[in-house]
Amino acid sequence: MSLQQTLTVFELIDSAYVSGQDIVDLFVPYTGITASTSRVASPKGGTDFVRIIVPGSKGKSSGGTAPTLGIIGRLGGVGARPGRIGLVSDGDGAIAALACALKLADMQRKGDITAGDVIITTHICPNAPTRPHEPVDFMDSPVDDVTMNANEVADDVDAILSLDTTKGNRIINHKGYAISPTVKEGYILRVAEDLLRIMEMTSGKPAVTFPITTQDVTPYGNGIYHLNSILQPSTVTSAPVVGVAITTESVVPGCGTGASHEVDIALVTKFAVEVAKEYGRGSCQFFDAEEYQLLLSLYGSLRHLQKRS
Repeated sequence: MSLQQTLTVFELIDSAYVSGQDIVDLFVPYTGITASTSRVASPKGGTDFVRIIVPGSKGKSSGGTAPTLGIIGRLGGVGARPGRIGLVSDGDGAIAALACALKLADMQRKGDITAGDVIITTHICPNAPTRPHEPVDFMDSPVDDVTMNANEVADDVDAILSLDTTKGNRIINHKGYAISPTVKEGYILRVAEDLLRIMEMTSGKPAVTFPITTQDVTPYGNGIYHLNSILQPSTVTSAPVVGVAITTESVVPGCGTGASHEVDIALVTKFAVEVAKEYGRGSCQFFDAEEYQLLLSLYGSLRHLQKRS
């Protein structure tokens, strides 16, 4: 059950005064959990990046060899003040990621420890700007995407789940969440069977996926249209990345308030936690390594798609 953690995080960040330190303080009672925050400023404002490390029983942080999962809460900001008051739809990714961290911390305190380390990152900005985008306005960020990736994509992760509100489009017409194909170094690979299985197990419904294009796996700032920033982490890492999109049937702007659905966020949290359990113990793979090597031998590297120009 992840609804309790989701509601705890939701209420904490639904504030004009919330900061990264508030998130760090949330994890003070949990022994062994490392939570930190750093402030980054720019001419457009500033934001607090947050990183939470949940060590595994056989994780690299303790000298083990179990793989490390990265969970990124991707967003422009949790609020668009002063233009909009209250939590914006774009904040769902941050809530889900932080709820994952809180659930994993609760599990550890109760004796259930994942085999691999889990590193959760996101940022907290209650007064982010907005910018025009079709079909609805996007939330912007007070820092650029290079800075975002530098602070959110950990160097030592072996796979990444990128959690992001993806409601401002006509591509996904499903309320709940959907997952993307795996992206690795420019290649858009098949949707991971293990992730489909875990999605169906945790939701109790058939799996839902969403299409992505080559444009979506290129860096922001190149003048090309992107669905949103959900797969931007894939442009700066060799680790496989899967987008987990929090979705709606209708088109909802990222700067819309009153548009977050707690149960849907909790479903994403539950999915990510189960992936963390299975990935650390080796029963969940994000891609077929042999097939990927065959692609490289047949068609060469696509790492050039990770470059801005």
